[in-house]
Amino acid sequence: MNLSTLAAARAEAGRPVRVALIGAGKFGSMFLSQVPTIAGLEVSAIADLDPDKARAACREVGWDEALIAATRFTESAAMAIDGAEVMVEATGHPLAGIAHALGAIEAGIHVVMVNVEADVLAGPVLARKAQKKGVVYSMAYGDQPALVAEMVDWARAAGFSVAAAGKGTKYLPHYHQVTPDNVWSHYGLTPEQAATAGMNPQMFNSFLDGTKSALEMAAIANACGLDVPSDGLSFPSCGVDDLAHILRPREIGGCLERDGMVEVVSSIERDGRPVFRDLRWGVYVVLKAPNAYAAACFRQYGLPTDATGLYAAMYKPFHLIGMELSISILSAALRGEATGTTREWRGDVAAVAKRDLAAGETLDGEGGYTVYGRLVPATRSAQERLLPIGLAHGVRLLRPIAEGQALAMEDVALAPDIHAVALREEMIAHITAWTPIRS
Repeated sequence: MNLSTLAAARAEAGRPVRVALIGAGKFGSMFLSQVPTIAGLEVSAIADLDPDKARAACREVGWDEALIAATRFTESAAMAIDGAEVMVEATGHPLAGIAHALGAIEAGIHVVMVNVEADVLAGPVLARKAQKKGVVYSMAYGDQPALVAEMVDWARAAGFSVAAAGKGTKYLPHYHQVTPDNVWSHYGLTPEQAATAGMNPQMFNSFLDGTKSALEMAAIANACGLDVPSDGLSFPSCGVDDLAHILRPREIGGCLERDGMVEVVSSIERDGRPVFRDLRWGVYVVLKAPNAYAAACFRQYGLPTDATGLYAAMYKPFHLIGMELSISILSAALRGEATGTTREWRGDVAAVAKRDLAAGETLDGEGGYTVYGRLVPATRSAQERLLPIGLAHGVRLLRPIAEGQALAMEDVALAPDIHAVALREEMIAHITAWTPIRS
């Protein structure tokens, strides 16, 4: 609880934490809006495919011309990281994210990985490379995975076991088939309103069709040593008052296979009615009391519990995305600590056909027209060589795939010389190194 003090000391010493931001989209812009008011933090460079657009983003979030002039704008991530202590990877492109992370790690620069797509695709390897190099590889505070990792760490440090952890979202089963053509009606917008606001239909569709939820839960599982559901996320409809009742094992009336799972709760009932006191914008952890005395304390201090009194829920109703990102940056640079990092390979996100796909078609990746991402156990993904959603963009299908079927890596024409493909093969070959053998 002293990050601001440590950062202020760096400011007084004339040695602010220097940050290279890669990707000046919405997440990056939210971070940039906070930079002028954070003593001891300086964005030395911003890399974006459109540097002029990045400059415009800085003006839009309130930067003055002097600050813009003092910042280096470039198309090259390699040029941007020169002289930086911390690189923030916020492109959202998994292949680019992996390449940028590898470059920063090799250069001895801490990495804050906003790009959850890249983290789920190759996080175990990237985290190990960073550890060997003596730099931090961190999740991005403000995004749900880092916030959940913090809550899980708090729970375990306090002596509780974690029955479940995850987030809320808006979900109905047919969302898996939604495409960018019909996404806006589910957000209550017209295509014209979305275009005026500069909203990307494929990106927003990845939130709706379940892909982003799957990615975030895989990241949490891999960071926190939690398990993922065997058949993918079930998205139970659940408000904050019922978290401890629903997110507990099936054998005692809940929806989980066992304790220690990730799951996403829906803010709407299956018939479309809103859930009472929903958690659409928040995150949660369900605790399990280690003894009867702790369970009694749950009741005495007002925690919402299940009928047994052993399970209780804690939650955070909101998250501020990029506006909280500096917590990760300062933690990495000033404490040498990550705000959550991949430690194992427990969860993966497989590409699943949204419709019948023909041989010769080109997949368009996350949030597109062809596939969505489904959460699967890493052991199954490795055994069946499932195609990760992060490799399902711009690749050609070699055989027809039926709607609802998970794709395998051999179903598409992958370029073996791409960093991400090589790292994925390394993960598959050494699955026992990333996921502990369990009895």
